[in-house]
Amino acid sequence: MIVSIKQKEVKKKMAKQGGKVLNFVAWLTGVIVSLAVGFAMIGGTLTLPNWLGGSTLAMVAGWVVVVTTLISVVMAILKQ
Repeated sequence: MIVSIKQKEVKKKMAKQGGKVLNFVAWLTGVIVSLAVGFAMIGGTLTLPNWLGGSTLAMVAGWVVVVTTLISVVMAILKQ
C-alpha cells in the first residue's frame, strides 16, 4: 500500500516536469517562428499585396513582430 502511494506521487511529479518541458518547447518554437516571420517581412521575403499596403506595410509589421517578440522574451526571462 505504501509503495503504491509513493509510486503515484513519483508519477505525478514526473508528469509535471514533462509538462514544463513541453510548455518550454512550445514557447521556444513560437519565439523562433515569430522571429523568422518578422525578419522575413523586414527583408522582403514575405510581403503583402499592394492593395494591403505592399512591402512598406509588411516591413513595418515585421518590425512590430520582432520588437514585441523580443520584449516578451525579456519579460519571460525576468519572470523566472
